[in-house]
Amino acid sequence: MKDLFDKIYKDKGPLGKWAAHAEGYFVFPKLEGEISNRMKFQGKDVITWSINDYLGLANHPEVRKVDAEAAAEYGSAYPMGARMMSGHTEMHEQLQNELAAFVSKEAAYLLNFGYQGMVSTIDALVAKDDIIVYDVDAHACIIDGVRLHMGKRFTYKHNDVESLEKNLERATKMAEQTGGGILVISEGVFGMRGEQGRLQEIVALKKKFNFRLFVDDAHGFGTLGATGAGAGEEQGVQGDIDVYFATFAKSMASTGAFIAGDQEIIDYLKYNLRSQMFAKSLQMQLVKGALKRLDMLRTMPELKQNLWKIVDALQSGLKERGFDIGTTQSCVTPVYLKGSIPEAMALVKDLRENYGIFCSIVVYPVIPKGLILLRMIPTATHTLEDVRETLDAFDAIRERLQNGTYKRLSAAVMSAMEG
Repeated sequence: MKDLFDKIYKDKGPLGKWAAHAEGYFVFPKLEGEISNRMKFQGKDVITWSINDYLGLANHPEVRKVDAEAAAEYGSAYPMGARMMSGHTEMHEQLQNELAAFVSKEAAYLLNFGYQGMVSTIDALVAKDDIIVYDVDAHACIIDGVRLHMGKRFTYKHNDVESLEKNLERATKMAEQTGGGILVISEGVFGMRGEQGRLQEIVALKKKFNFRLFVDDAHGFGTLGATGAGAGEEQGVQGDIDVYFATFAKSMASTGAFIAGDQEIIDYLKYNLRSQMFAKSLQMQLVKGALKRLDMLRTMPELKQNLWKIVDALQSGLKERGFDIGTTQSCVTPVYLKGSIPEAMALVKDLRENYGIFCSIVVYPVIPKGLILLRMIPTATHTLEDVRETLDAFDAIRERLQNGTYKRLSAAVMSAMEG
């Protein structure tokens, strides 16, 4: 019999093994200063492309005023207790009603956190006889929710409708045997690649197969669609999404999330979401703050317009300079380069130390070995000068990657680590 911790001592995991060299700089970095297009990292001014503050609301004076007033009026505890017991208020109901109207659904229900809420919603929607069919590139919160499912689940190739159809055929045969139903899960916008889920094509398959559609629109809410109601609105199929999910952690620059759908479905979920039934209610300062943010989404279209001005400038500039940004159809801007993890570390350090550019780095196992993904999140607070400086910096780091500079630097670092 082994000590439970033996595996931990011997194998730190694909990312954990780099902790001694990477922690505090490449992972768990500390950005300081007000949330904005420019912040401080280790005492240096940097252009920040890794903050999910799409509409620039995090430090908007109107938002900060409401947040401060709500904190002064209610503190950070009220209401105490879970919603079902003692943590329910009229203001929670007001926010739910306004969110439902904004995304064109009959009803909505507040969630304390996006990740937690997604896991719990999947768990509540399916029973052991049901089958889940989901995109292989789904976010970790979806994968963890699916893991709770005691029945069968199938993945389909990323955004591949033919693969989805084949898996729906398999799921249908199985559901006919078990007597269960089928839940299809897609993202409205895939957070790493920036691609929109192929919601139109998925919805079209409802004519051939009997399934319900659950969409995680964390990155689409507030950024896509004529009114900002998300990827479903953008693609003209919002009414065909059976359960709609979005988080406050992106466009709303806050904490919390919500689900929306038909009244009867939401009524069922609010009585069966374990993560909400047995957790403290979302505190009032966040609820009042969310009401203010939602009002700004509705009444200030210039926020989304300013965001897309930056998105278009950044993405078109990268493409004109020959960078591979994949097939993004959203604000999420990935830049794909070829190199090892040590090369990626050297490259990112150069970007931050010598060019003042801070963006997120993604490597194996999140993406295939040999690839480096630099993910940038444009916001309404960025400027065209930020874009120009970033494009020039990317030209420089690409040249150094190609001429072997980072390979030599990383070899020296690896040698020192091994020594």
